[in-house]
Amino acid sequence: MGKKIKKESEPPPKDVFDPLTIESKKAATVVLMLNSPEEEILAKACEAIYRFALKGEENKATLLELGAVEPLTKLLNHEDKIVRRNATMIFGILASNNDVKKLLRELDVMNSVIAQLAAEEEVVIHEFASLCLANMSAEYTSKVQIFEQGGLEPLIRLLSSPDPDVKKNSIECIYNLVQDFQCQATLQELNAIPPILDLLKSEYPIIQLLALKTLDVITNDKECRAMLRDSQGVDHLIKILETKELSDLHIEALSVLANCLEDMDTMVMIQQTGGLKKLLSFAENSTIPDIQKNAARAITKAAYDPENRKLFHEQEVEKCLVTLLGSENDGTKIAASQAISAMCENSGSKEFFNNQGIPQLIQLLKSDNEEVREASAFALANLTTCNPANANAAAEGDGIDALINALSSKRDGAIANAATVLTNMAMQESLRLSIQSHDVMHALLSPLHSANTVVQSKAALTVAATACDVEARTELRNSGGLEPLVKLLHSKNDEVRRHASWAIMVCASDEPTAAELCRLGALDILEEINLSVSRKNKFSEAAHNKLLNHHLSLKYSQTGYLSSSNIITDGVYDYGRAETWESELHP
Repeated sequence: MGKKIKKESEPPPKDVFDPLTIESKKAATVVLMLNSPEEEILAKACEAIYRFALKGEENKATLLELGAVEPLTKLLNHEDKIVRRNATMIFGILASNNDVKKLLRELDVMNSVIAQLAAEEEVVIHEFASLCLANMSAEYTSKVQIFEQGGLEPLIRLLSSPDPDVKKNSIECIYNLVQDFQCQATLQELNAIPPILDLLKSEYPIIQLLALKTLDVITNDKECRAMLRDSQGVDHLIKILETKELSDLHIEALSVLANCLEDMDTMVMIQQTGGLKKLLSFAENSTIPDIQKNAARAITKAAYDPENRKLFHEQEVEKCLVTLLGSENDGTKIAASQAISAMCENSGSKEFFNNQGIPQLIQLLKSDNEEVREASAFALANLTTCNPANANAAAEGDGIDALINALSSKRDGAIANAATVLTNMAMQESLRLSIQSHDVMHALLSPLHSANTVVQSKAALTVAATACDVEARTELRNSGGLEPLVKLLHSKNDEVRRHASWAIMVCASDEPTAAELCRLGALDILEEINLSVSRKNKFSEAAHNKLLNHHLSLKYSQTGYLSSSNIITDGVYDYGRAETWESELHP
C-alpha cells in the first residue's frame, strides 16, 4: 500500500473579495454604508448611527444633512430582521427632530412604521416604532396619516404589551390622535376604553397620567362616558382620588370625573355608591388649588342638568362651594362662583346662599382680579334674579358700592353682570332709592357708551329700572346720559333697541327730559323704528307715544285723537292729519 500524500488546500476563487474589517470615525462614511447590499454591514452601520443619534439634537441634524434619512427609510422593509430592527430604533430617536419629521412626511413612510407594530414583531421593534409614531403624532398632518393608514388599531392592541415603554409610547400617540373628533369615534368602535382604564393600574405615573389625559378628551363624548361607566371606570377614578400617594394624578382624575358628571346615569350611580359625597368632601378638604378648582368646575358642568342640581343640593354641595369661595387662589374663587351661578337654578340652593355665599361674593366684587370680579358678579346676578330676599341680602352686605364700582370694570362681563344685579335690586323701591343715592346715573355713562351689545342692553335696562323719579332723571340728563341712550335706538341688536326704548319711555315721564330726548332726535328715530315690522317692539311704540304726550299738536296730527290724560295747558295748533300732508306732497 502506497504512502498517503497530504492534499493541498484549494486556493480561494479569484473573483471573491477577501474579508475586510473597516473602522470609521466619520459619520459620513457610515451613512454611505447604508447603501451596501450586505446585511452585516447594514446592521452594523445602523447600530453605529443609532448610538450617534442618541447623543443629542446636533447629531440628529448632522445625520439629516448627510442624507441618512432616505436610505434608512428603505431599510424599514428590509428582509433581515436585525437590519429592520436597527433602522426602526434609529427612527424612534430621529423622529423627535422637527426637520426629520417634515422629511418623513414627505417620504410617506408612515405605513412602513405602522407595519412594525404587527403582533409577530419583537418588543424592541414595538418600542421604537411606537416611539416614532408618538413623536410624529404631535403634528396635525402626521396624525391624519397615522389614522388614515390604520395606525390606531395596533396602537390600542399594544396598550396591553408587557413592556412599559411600549405602553407609554402607544398611549401618548393615542392621546395625540384623539384630539381629532374622527379618531374619537373610531376609538369607541375599537372598544379602547377598557385597555386605557387598565393603564390606570400601572406602576408608572407617566402612563397613568397619559391615560387620564386621554380619557379627559374622549369623555367629552356621551357614548364614551357611557362606555367608561359600563367598564367601572368611575370606580377607578374615585380610588385614585382616595389614594394620597397618587396626588399627582388627582387634578386629571377630577377633570375626567367632571365630564362624567354631565351624564345623568353616571351621576346617579356615583351618588348611590357614595362617590359624590367623597368627591365633595375631597374638594372641600383639599389644600391644592388646582384640585379645588377642578372640583368646582366638575360641579359647574354637572349642575347644568336639573336632576344633577337636585342631587347636588341633597348632598349639600352649597357648603362646599362657600368654603371654596374662601380660597386664597383666584382660579378656585372663579370656579366656585361659576358653580354657584349654575346651582342658582335650584330654588333651594338660591335660598341657602342668602346668608352664606352672598356676603363672600360681595367681597370678591372688590378683588383686584378682574376675572374674579366678573365671576362673582355673574353669581350675584343669578342669585338676585326673581329673588327679592337675595337682592336685599346683597344690599345689606354693602353690595351697592361694590356693584357701582364694578360698572367701571375692564371686563364687559363684569359690567353687564353688575348692571343686572342693580336692576334686580331696583325692583324694590327702598333699594332703588339707595342705589340712586350712590350716583348710579353717572356710573352708567361708560356702559351706555360701550361697544359691547350685552353691556349696552344691560345698562339701558338699569336706566329703565332706576330712572323712576324726577331726581334720577334730572341726574341722568345733567350727566349727559340721554345722548348715548338715544344712540342705542340705532342698534341692529333687537334687545338693545328694546331696552333703550324702555329706558326712554321711563325717562319721558317729565317735560324737561322728554324735551331733551326730542331735541336729540328720539321721536324721529322711534317713528322710523315703528314703521318697520321687524325692528319695532312694544316698548318702541310706548316710548313714541310717551314722547308725543309732550307734543300734543304733533300727536293729534299723527293719531287724530288725544287721550283723557293729555292735558292742554297752552293751546293746541291743529296741523291737520299727517296722511293729508303726505297725499298733498305725493299725489
